[in-house]
Order: sequence, then C-alpha cells, then structure tokens
Amino acid sequence: MSTADFTVTITVDATPEQAFAAIADVRGWWSETIVGSTGTVGDSYRFEVPDVHRCTMTTTESVPGERLVWHVTDSYLSFVADTAEWEDTDVVFDLAERDGRTEIRFTHAGLHPAGECYEVCANAWGGYLTNSLYNLITTGAGDPFRRESTIETEAAKHGNIELLGLGGGA
Repeated sequence: MSTADFTVTITVDATPEQAFAAIADVRGWWSETIVGSTGTVGDSYRFEVPDVHRCTMTTTESVPGERLVWHVTDSYLSFVADTAEWEDTDVVFDLAERDGRTEIRFTHAGLHPAGECYEVCANAWGGYLTNSLYNLITTGAGDPFRRESTIETEAAKHGNIELLGLGGGA
C-alpha cells in the first residue's frame, strides 16, 4: 500500500468482531445485488451496476476482528478511459480496538489521485463507508445500492454529480 492510496477511517461503538461481521455483509452496506461470498479466504463475489461498473473480488486475507482483504479482478468502469482501472487492486479493512470502540481503516490500494476514477470512486467509497457501513454497524441498517436503484439515484445519494450524466446505462 502507498500513502497515495484512497483511505478513510471511521470509529464505531462496536467490538472488532461485530464490525468485521458487518463489513463481510456487503449486501447490507454496499449492494443488495452482490453475488457470491465475502468473508473467508478464497471466497469470491461480484458487484455490478449494469452497463456502468462491475468487479469481481476474491478474499485473500481474513482475520476476524482484525483484517479483511479483497483482491479485485474482472473490473469494468464505463465512465473512464481505462475501463479496467480497478483490476489488480486490493480493498483492505484493518480493524483495531481503541478505548472500547473499533477503528476501521479502509484502504483501496491502487486507487490513486492520478487515476481517472479517483474523484468519483473516492466519493462513492466515502459515502458507503461513512454512512452505509457506519449505520449498519451502529444501528443495524445500512443503505446499500438497492435492486431498484439506478445510477441517478445512487449518484444523487452520494452527491456524485459526475455520474449523473451517465443516465441509466453508459
């Protein structure tokens, strides 16, 4: 990982084990349409917003309550020139107990400010982590991409104006 990688940290009133379980529940905070499994080494799942973004992630590290790493393959981003910009990157969650709370440090290793996707992707990750995942952990209800969502509703939810020009599919 590099200091240029996109990183966000949140702190929640939960144990590291509770936070880890919520992170592994990607349908509860990222997308209801996820297909596959997420929490055990070797698990693989697919995220997709039809005609806009898809990726397959494989769990490469899983230490409950401490660390979860997903390696990205088969990535497609319709809204940037390098449609495979996410391929061969890693999505990393590091958890640590701090004064009775859990600190979650999220890093998308390979998502750099120089990349064309950075602004849009950092905005989306930030929203899903600081709102949806945070709420899933603290209230039991996240706000993932829903089956009936469109790119417009998701972009508006996250204030991602750049994506609003895409319409229902790019």
